[in-house]
Amino acid sequence: MKKLVILLGAAAVMAQAGTVLAESLEDVLKQKGMITEEEYKRIVKSTPAVSYKPGQGITLTTADGNFSTTIGGYVQARYTFLNSDDVNDDKASSVGMTTSPGGTSSQFEVKRAKLVIGGHAFSKDLTYNVTANFSNIAGGSTKNGGLLENAFINYKWRDELQVRAGQEKVQFGRQWLISATDLQFVDVSHVTAAFAPTYDTGVRLFGKLPKGLVTYSLAVSGGLGQNYVRATRNNALSARITANPFGEMKNTEADLEQTEKPLVSFGANYYRNTITETEYSTSSNNSLGYLKSKAGWFALNKRGTLLSGESVNISMLGLDAAFKWRGLSISGEYMWGEGDAQQSKYGQRAMGFYAQAGYMVIPKTLEVAYRYAYLDPNINNNTLALNDHWIENSVAVSWYIREHYLKLQADYTAIHKQRNLISQSTSVVMQPTDDNQARVQLQLVF
Repeated sequence: MKKLVILLGAAAVMAQAGTVLAESLEDVLKQKGMITEEEYKRIVKSTPAVSYKPGQGITLTTADGNFSTTIGGYVQARYTFLNSDDVNDDKASSVGMTTSPGGTSSQFEVKRAKLVIGGHAFSKDLTYNVTANFSNIAGGSTKNGGLLENAFINYKWRDELQVRAGQEKVQFGRQWLISATDLQFVDVSHVTAAFAPTYDTGVRLFGKLPKGLVTYSLAVSGGLGQNYVRATRNNALSARITANPFGEMKNTEADLEQTEKPLVSFGANYYRNTITETEYSTSSNNSLGYLKSKAGWFALNKRGTLLSGESVNISMLGLDAAFKWRGLSISGEYMWGEGDAQQSKYGQRAMGFYAQAGYMVIPKTLEVAYRYAYLDPNINNNTLALNDHWIENSVAVSWYIREHYLKLQADYTAIHKQRNLISQSTSVVMQPTDDNQARVQLQLVF
């Protein structure tokens, strides 16, 4: 019995070391006559199964199949070259800028470095996921809410009804809900970044009808974003529904699969939240995209002053569509938002949209794509809300060396910003700017 226990332990260790060995330890012991046939079968039955799947990672599963853990992740190494318009250099000091906005910059960064741990426990219907993004704590500073991104437990009664509790992406926006590894440009559009609620902690009910013809999601969450906790009477609410009349569409942008029959998907989503002036002032540290000072629609051209502690009601709507067929992919979204202060009565409306298309010029290997994106962060009918449009035209080339698991991407973007996005000064009139940005990114999913 003692010998068998030792052999079981040795076999388990060897199994976890990988499946690269031509023969397992128990096979060698059996061939040499060191264990009996009965002992061999007992070892095999008790040894955890180890497997690897590209894009998902290494999976360890117990012999009875009741528990599993998968460890994977990905790295995105990025280079960005930016040529900024110098048309306002002579006015920079007059509006409080400490440096001239014009000129060129060259930047290397690890945009994302994620470790993903997931699996199931007790039943394959009870799953979990924990995702850490080490780029969010690089350099000793905290970005985008910190290290932890996903941290949830999911239970599936059936495909039509599942419940999830914990932290994850808020279900608003088609492009935002696509993994950063599955984009056909280096990153999402500035419109998506301006409206995305990003990550939050809460509970969600969701499911899909047979064949994925319809999917739905209903959620309530804390409302302050990634890794922030608050006690409030006004939790955030989000809802999303999609219709896929010709069958379920894979949640990626490019049509690497060379879809034989046309697929189309339509989506709609709604988001509502109430934040206070104090909570709004912390937005530089949390991940609420619509509040970020240099990217969020409610912060880009805000023309009112909130009272101390004042609450603001945020509402957002979105419509989207996608199409895939034989290497051609087309997608687009329209988003609208409003913010209404409860005491000062300051109100702001915003809208934005993007449309993009890609085509596999070499099937499953090389893709070219184009995107047009437009954002108006303040569409109120007054003089101060004018001249704040942000327009981007982008082209991209993607080389799928091993699908999305190993790919090299490059894109170029012409960025046009009207003067009120450069400075909100009423005494100094700035000029609109036209910047040029080029990015290259290498991605490895393991």
